[in-house]
Amino acid sequence: METKEEEKPALQSVEHSSGGIEDADAALHQQFAEADSAWHQAMSKKLLRKVDGHLLPLLVLMYLLNFLDRNNLSQARIGTLEKDLGMTGTDFNLATSILFVGYLLMQLPSNLILTRVRPSIYLGGAMMIWGAISAAQAGTQSFGGLIACRFMLGFAEAPFFPGGVFLMSSWYTRQELAHRIAWFYAGSSLANAFGGLLGAGVLGGLSGARGIAGWRWLFIIEGTLTIASSLLSLFILPNYPSTTTWLTPHERLYASWRLTADTGGEPDRADSSTLKHGVLLALKDPRLYLFTVLQHASLLSQTFQFFFPTIVQTLGYATVPTLLITAPVWVVTFLVSLIVTYISGRTGERSLHVIGLMTVSVIGNVIAACTLNTGARLFAMFLMPMGAVPAYQIILAWVANSFPRPMVKRSVCVSFANMIGNCANIYGPYMYPATDGPRYLAGGVGTAAAAVLVMGLAGLARLVLARENRRLEARERATGDEGHAVGNDEKAVGFRYVL
Repeated sequence: METKEEEKPALQSVEHSSGGIEDADAALHQQFAEADSAWHQAMSKKLLRKVDGHLLPLLVLMYLLNFLDRNNLSQARIGTLEKDLGMTGTDFNLATSILFVGYLLMQLPSNLILTRVRPSIYLGGAMMIWGAISAAQAGTQSFGGLIACRFMLGFAEAPFFPGGVFLMSSWYTRQELAHRIAWFYAGSSLANAFGGLLGAGVLGGLSGARGIAGWRWLFIIEGTLTIASSLLSLFILPNYPSTTTWLTPHERLYASWRLTADTGGEPDRADSSTLKHGVLLALKDPRLYLFTVLQHASLLSQTFQFFFPTIVQTLGYATVPTLLITAPVWVVTFLVSLIVTYISGRTGERSLHVIGLMTVSVIGNVIAACTLNTGARLFAMFLMPMGAVPAYQIILAWVANSFPRPMVKRSVCVSFANMIGNCANIYGPYMYPATDGPRYLAGGVGTAAAAVLVMGLAGLARLVLARENRRLEARERATGDEGHAVGNDEKAVGFRYVL
């Protein structure tokens, strides 16, 4: 059955409704609820084609540049950064971690602002600012100047990642979200791969050009790319289902309705709940703290990313080959991420995927820390991100899935978990002091232990949510109501947490 034919009755009910806009919307919602599965499948396919085309490519590009600007310090280190700025000892570790101090300070306020401001303007503006700061790092003449730039860079980058996850959770159902987050987070894997290639090209071809060091050219080029790309956000990035202009009124209503039908509770509207109410709902939910610790441990298990070129350099290759070797590792990680998150989304399973992936990461870290054999270490460097990165993507979707409504509560939960989670990036870099090379035993053991902790917490989260599902089922059998309150949220009949 064609989608256009199915839309006609619903559109007619809007045109002929005499009860005003709210009555017309209610009538359409009733028709949506009564439509058969074939109609919903066709309508969702048409809607997702539009949403995916507008949302995903730009978010991937934005995150690629976000991660590139955050992590280009690791490529710059392979050049003459430390020598030119007089950096010694743990100075590089401090320059890496200080970014996340500024990053954390802006997390929660930023996501609350995002529920009241157009994402296209807010996230695009933040991107332009962090691009300018990233480029400004090229002008630093001292370690203190670099530290100041890195702190401000973190402050400017803070809105984007939790904002991107929150924005996607405002468009996609629980089944759809994990795979879309994989595409979004693919920006980090692509950034590591592209960053290695770009770093090799810049450090190998532009070092000393016009009297400017190669690492300075790296900051200039990547920052300029970010500023230019930020302009696309104003024209392409969608806002929320109820306010996006490139959807028809009928599609906007359906986009909002299907999320409500998927999770229960109130529709996603920017004014559906006060900021204070949303914050209180989030902080009173004990599951938030479990998922926050889970996300923190997961990020700690990925600390090796900030030192990946340095770790690869222990294989004994020169600067340019070292950076080139990093590229295939992250391309493979990207492909693995797409596969496992697609399976996770289709099966509606999270915890067992996380446990399996973190097992792979543990094996990689142990091998890298226990041997200096070139072949074994290269194999380990594939395993480390192949396990840790896809697991983190699944955890991000799991967090958003577990706090579906209201929108402000979900915003607080996503940003709170990301804020506390990223505290791992403040102290994590100190697990890899330069004096520990080439084995980096402390870093390998520390990240392996963090991966084991993730496995345990994922199992605990599964048990907690399974218990909540049993409570929901028991309450439905006891009351037979059309909805019921659990954990300060209204849940529709049939709603179950994803395990």
